[in-house]
Amino acid sequence: MFRLPSAPILAAWLAAALTAGTLLGHLAGGHALAGFALVAAAEIVLLLSSPGHRPAAMMSTASSFTPPPSPDRFMTRTRRIASSLRDLRSAAGNLPDAVVLLDNEQHVRWFNHAAEDLLGLRRPQDRGADLHERLRGSDLAGWLEEGAREPLNDIPAPGRPDRHLNVTLLPFGRRQRLLLARDISDLTRLEKVRRDFVANVSHELRTPLTVIHGYLELLDPDDVPELAPVLGEMRAQSKRMGQIVEDLLTLSRLETQEHVTDERVAMAPLLATLRKEAEALSQGRHQIVLESTAEADLLGSPKDLHSALSNLVSNAVRYTPAGGIITIRWQRRGPDGAVYSVSDTGFGIPASHLSRLTERFYRVSSSRSRDSGGTGLGLSIVKHVLNLHQARLQIESTPGQGSTFSCHFGRERLLGPAGAEESSAEEG
Repeated sequence: MFRLPSAPILAAWLAAALTAGTLLGHLAGGHALAGFALVAAAEIVLLLSSPGHRPAAMMSTASSFTPPPSPDRFMTRTRRIASSLRDLRSAAGNLPDAVVLLDNEQHVRWFNHAAEDLLGLRRPQDRGADLHERLRGSDLAGWLEEGAREPLNDIPAPGRPDRHLNVTLLPFGRRQRLLLARDISDLTRLEKVRRDFVANVSHELRTPLTVIHGYLELLDPDDVPELAPVLGEMRAQSKRMGQIVEDLLTLSRLETQEHVTDERVAMAPLLATLRKEAEALSQGRHQIVLESTAEADLLGSPKDLHSALSNLVSNAVRYTPAGGIITIRWQRRGPDGAVYSVSDTGFGIPASHLSRLTERFYRVSSSRSRDSGGTGLGLSIVKHVLNLHQARLQIESTPGQGSTFSCHFGRERLLGPAGAEESSAEEG
């Protein structure tokens, strides 16, 4: 014989049945109230006819019952949600950046109008397409195939070499991804204008500065002793301006250069040269230490690599007080690469400045940099040289204790020592 369940369970059953009756009535022709009434009547009959029915239990159950929302309120909420979804979709569709929703296997689920213009996608045929296959042959396809772990900066748009993009792939929802592509063509054009301007100005300044410096060298301070301090300062400043111009021209060349002509760079003689340069610049004020255990040469541009590695050494000498220690190291770093590093016991650099050290003319301390004779372009040159050699610069520093600048070279840039290779060839 059927018996009533406990009051809480009974209340839940009644509420669920009333809600279902309301929805069925609405779907059956818009008679939601009729459906509600029919179910309510059936429940009353069931309760009154059950053997375990007691008026007190009935009143207790009724007092704990919460009626479902009215059909009008339910429909209003549904319409509001649908309207919000339409607004969101319209906003995403009109964004100036390309937006592509991908599933876990990189199939296109949805894309906006900007994706048609910037990525060449077409609707409806590209919905459900494999994005990697759709963009095959472009830089974007190779990036997707490699896993798209890091943002892709300044690449040509697929099929549109005149447009340049920054692309990012982000996790979205459950096992989905969102590809965002931003048009940076205007920024790229402005950057080119800036580079051309700097290069042209530097070329124009080189000749007059050379003339001025030449005439200053002809003036002998002994002939005009009262002007000796002035002539000395003028010579120093004209030499510094000439160095700035040369560094600007070097930086402009590196920024427009896409690759280097690879040659063997013998590290043993290069490290010996770097040590001599450090000792000459230090003039006995510092202890210069060289540690070379890598037993490997580099593949790259001898001139550019010497410029970059020498820059780190000269910076260490300039910013280390007399009596400090400067250590030049060339070491293996696991089986996959090697590291060139320069450590000093100088002033150190606060952590807030580390991320900006490679910017042009950025100075931690303007007065200290000018007194040392630096141009403010050295670390920017180092960064661009390392980028051309698929290497990276790492900076570690503790104020008051010193700094370490490390250049990490990958396995593809390492060569065995020339003598060892020649011996191997003779034995073969």
